Amino acid sequence: MPRAQTSHPLDPLSAAEISVAVATVRAAGKTPEVRDSMRFIEVALVEPEKHVVALADAYFFPPFQPSLLPRTKGGPVIPSKLPPRQARLVVYNKRSNETSIWIVELSEVHAATRGGHHRGKVISSKVVPDVQPPMDAMEYAECEAVVKDFPPFREAMKKRGIEDMDLVMVDPWCVGYHSDADAPTRRLAKPLIFCRTESDCPIENGYARPVEGIHVLVDMQNMVVIEFEDRKLVPLPPADPLRNYTAGETRGGVDRSDVKPLQIIQPEGPSFRVSGNFVEWQKWNFRIGFTPREGLVIYSVAYVDGSRGRRPIAHRLSFVEMVVPYGDPNEPHYRKNAFDAGEDGLGKNAHSLKKGCDCLGYIKYFDAHFTNFTGGVETIENCVCLHEEDHGILWKHQDWRTGLAEVRRSRRLTVSFICTVANYEYGFFWHFYQDGKIEAEVKLTGILSLGALQPGETRKYGTTIAPGLYAPVHQHFFVARMDMAVDCKPGEAFNQVVEVNLKVEEPGKNNVHNNAFYAEEELLKSELQAMRDCDPLSARHWIVRNTRNVNRTGQLTGFKLVPGSNCLPLAGSEAKFLRRATFLKHNSLGHTIFT
Repeated sequence: MPRAQTSHPLDPLSAAEISVAVATVRAAGKTPEVRDSMRFIEVALVEPEKHVVALADAYFFPPFQPSLLPRTKGGPVIPSKLPPRQARLVVYNKRSNETSIWIVELSEVHAATRGGHHRGKVISSKVVPDVQPPMDAMEYAECEAVVKDFPPFREAMKKRGIEDMDLVMVDPWCVGYHSDADAPTRRLAKPLIFCRTESDCPIENGYARPVEGIHVLVDMQNMVVIEFEDRKLVPLPPADPLRNYTAGETRGGVDRSDVKPLQIIQPEGPSFRVSGNFVEWQKWNFRIGFTPREGLVIYSVAYVDGSRGRRPIAHRLSFVEMVVPYGDPNEPHYRKNAFDAGEDGLGKNAHSLKKGCDCLGYIKYFDAHFTNFTGGVETIENCVCLHEEDHGILWKHQDWRTGLAEVRRSRRLTVSFICTVANYEYGFFWHFYQDGKIEAEVKLTGILSLGALQPGETRKYGTTIAPGLYAPVHQHFFVARMDMAVDCKPGEAFNQVVEVNLKVEEPGKNNVHNNAFYAEEELLKSELQAMRDCDPLSARHWIVRNTRNVNRTGQLTGFKLVPGSNCLPLAGSEAKFLRRATFLKHNSLGHTIFT
């Protein structure tokens, strides 16, 4: 008989498992110096092979679905337990400037280890040359302190009328890769500088006063300023009364006090059911995961379709990267090309919704666990929000002969998290609808990254938003990775990608009225062929189609991928940031869609 398992193979690592993984790697350090120099960038689950997930869902975890496994002669061979879980660690050695990747096998971990003993086993480790892992909040704080304590910097700020360093904000930005001088053989940052006013506002918006003309380059490994130049004296923008994000009346405006309360209540509780990280709602079921880099991950998405039972749709859904290139060629903005997932981590910058709930109604929260820079475990409580929303009309019809009308309201299930990366906030939402639709949505909020203007100056590459202040033009690219499995059991490869374009029929005997159009399909046979762009003029979309299953009309089943508003990079083909972001040159790459 299968043994009871405490963690599903796709569950995020627990705090105890992270502690074991860190202790195992640290103990494997050859010398005390090596162990003391280890900085733990990321500890995440090694996702198992799909057949292991199927085995777990079939026999080890409710709702127990043996149909997920292929039929075999003599019946299935059921092991007594699942393979041990594994952790993948990205470790930075501060002394040697080396980045290494470790795989650690974890035994059953029920609580934090005691007495200094660890229960993990190193499976592999390798040094990855000439790369830099994401920067950490601890490094950011240390970098800010180093810059503010640098005498030439203090002198430059004094020229601008600022002597109180407590007002100064130093935002370290990854140096990017504009030339060989920026090569990732060194851990470098080029900070952006801002300055608050001497107000007593508890949430002063320092981003409204950018400090321009100061060039700083910081060696983040040794935490020293290695380049400094006060290139141009640009006056600080004046303190605008609208700069802060306090209540409107405190800024000379009026609050919307005439809005009456709107109550969202569910007196009988929610319609969803949650067991651990497994969610069931309105025929949908899936698992919730979370990683330091991506944040929210949705696993094993399926739809229960009457007599056809559980129909798989996707093995894994997530946003894997976010690229923000700026379009102003002036200093320092041309270097602002953020890779917010790879350079910072969307998950590690997630909010605890205990500090301000962004959802309404009956809410189920999920916590997230991470390692900090020194290997300690930190928990973001109430990190992921699960709730239902009323979404207007799903379907309606009124018969004009009888006057009878029927209407169905739309309910959707939303899974979300929100993160802050420097000045911006990003809300990531996955919506599941009653009509079988899945929608990915990103909400952008927070504060703009701004630039200062000389008196009377305007900028072609931005919008003036206040005296002496402008917002440089820029783009946000959100990269979604979808590992689809439409009507496929684990191990099956019966999916293909088809592109659909609407075509206008040529005038002739088949189109004598010149009104005919039709949908034309093209099978995309390789990833190279699948490097495609959106085309609203032909209503272009893609279908991930199963090659064996048919619906009741005899057509092959599939899931349609419909792009939203979209745009390719508004930069020249030789733009420096595209060396790291060649994937942005097309909207679709195989099963990856960019929105």
